[in-house]
Amino acid sequence: MNQVKRDSPIKLLKEYSFPALILDSSNRIKEWGMYFNQLMDKDEDSTLTGQFDEWKFLDNNRLAAAKWHDKRYIFLLLKQSDDDNRLYLGRETQFLDDLMVDAHELDKLNRALDAIIESSYDGIYITDQQGTTLYTNSAIERITGIPKEYYIGKSVDQLIKRGILNASVTHKVVKLRRTVSVVQDNFAGKETLITGSPVFNEAGEIEQVVTNIRDLSDLNELMHELTKANELNVQYKQEIEKLRKITSQDGVVFVSDKMKTIYEIAERISDIDATVLILGETGVGKDVLARNIYNRSIRSKKGDFIKINCGAIPADLLESELFGYEGGAFTGANQKGKPGMFELAERGILFLDEVGELPLQLQVKLLRAIQEREIQRIGGTKPKKIDVRIIAATNRNLSEMVKSGDFREDLFYRLNVIPITIPPLRDRREDILALTDLFLKKANDQYKFSKQIDSRLKEYFFQHDWPGNVRELINIVERLVVLTDHSMLAMDDLPEEYQPENLNQANYNSSITLKAAVERAEKEILSKAAQTYQTTYEIAAALDSSQATIVRKLKKYRLKVSGKI
Repeated sequence: MNQVKRDSPIKLLKEYSFPALILDSSNRIKEWGMYFNQLMDKDEDSTLTGQFDEWKFLDNNRLAAAKWHDKRYIFLLLKQSDDDNRLYLGRETQFLDDLMVDAHELDKLNRALDAIIESSYDGIYITDQQGTTLYTNSAIERITGIPKEYYIGKSVDQLIKRGILNASVTHKVVKLRRTVSVVQDNFAGKETLITGSPVFNEAGEIEQVVTNIRDLSDLNELMHELTKANELNVQYKQEIEKLRKITSQDGVVFVSDKMKTIYEIAERISDIDATVLILGETGVGKDVLARNIYNRSIRSKKGDFIKINCGAIPADLLESELFGYEGGAFTGANQKGKPGMFELAERGILFLDEVGELPLQLQVKLLRAIQEREIQRIGGTKPKKIDVRIIAATNRNLSEMVKSGDFREDLFYRLNVIPITIPPLRDRREDILALTDLFLKKANDQYKFSKQIDSRLKEYFFQHDWPGNVRELINIVERLVVLTDHSMLAMDDLPEEYQPENLNQANYNSSITLKAAVERAEKEILSKAAQTYQTTYEIAAALDSSQATIVRKLKKYRLKVSGKI
């Protein structure tokens, strides 16, 4: 009987065609079933670790997990004999491995979902259909100031009672069976947008509600900042549009169509050697335009820009300055002789400023130089060919001077080939503020300041007639920058003669014409200056005018100064 019992595990083993084996009391493999006949070698080590890659007993040896190459098994203790031989019946567990892989992937997916929800800037909490909170993220702490753990297990009704919520979005979602959004203030005083979305099961029933809480105070602040940014953007676009309208040429800026047309003409004629006559009041920038034509021309690469003021040089010296002289031509002359302005301007441009002041006797010689393209030095015996382009300028009415006999008609037509008239500032007011900004920047750079002009003073500049034109504007801007001790220039900083109340003090008889009133004031100022200063140069400097203009005005009003010039 006992023998039968001892042999019964082996007998059972032989009957099984699936994984089975008998272990002795030392846990050595005593026998295995036919399943392992093709897998195991009887000559090999009979220990469990000798035959299996892995072997682990579980549940007090009632179970065992094993691995043999790429196969995994689970063994169950089926029978144990009196001599402690144990029969283990096994089964391949590939499906368990698949379950383990699936469980691992599911755990990985859950961690990813948790990370996504936790990293959301918006508050998120998930409830069941009764409104009990199942899950929430940390963002809700920032929005409500309450730890997220407090919400777990709490119903929305409890949150409403606590004052955290004003109304239940969850109940509305369950009732309406769709996404619902509401805007409300929470107990922390923050405006929030709460959106609840239903989660349906396979039966079409709502089993969960996912609620998103967005702090609108941050969004409102962003909207406010965006509005401000858009307003600034509009301002910048307007400023850029203004800048696009401002054109700069050789240090002068302009906005007006009149000046744009003038400088477009200057560009077109820059390489045409025809004589140019620039007309305009004192200080409008005639010399700047002349230099612009030179800078644009091919002559700027071959010769120089030579300027001579025909009204600033005494008549007896002007001829030698223009045409030069040979050595010993007159008393005090350089023994080697001296080239004149025409020779110095060879292959370049000669700019005759204040050409209306040129004496009649020199007008003849200038006409010949232009017509024949040759000059002759004082004391010289041979003429000399020249290659010079002439640009002339004057603030006088040459047509009237021709009629009065003060200017040769033939010379006038020689000079007036391409006439360009620069309008005064009062006729192109749109240029005033652009020029003001330019001169302010230059003065700030020169004197190391960072001064600005307030809106009222800019308006005054815009409305002022500027009888001295650009030169006067430069003068007043530089004076304000240098003499004021504060950074914002205002109306109070204007010199006394520019103050509006002083400008309005002139009470002329209503019967007098504007021209007569201007001439009366001009004569009075020149009369006082002639009594105060010794020369016309001093008067010109004091009145911020040219010496040639002062000479002409004194002659007009029959005034004399104590000096000779």
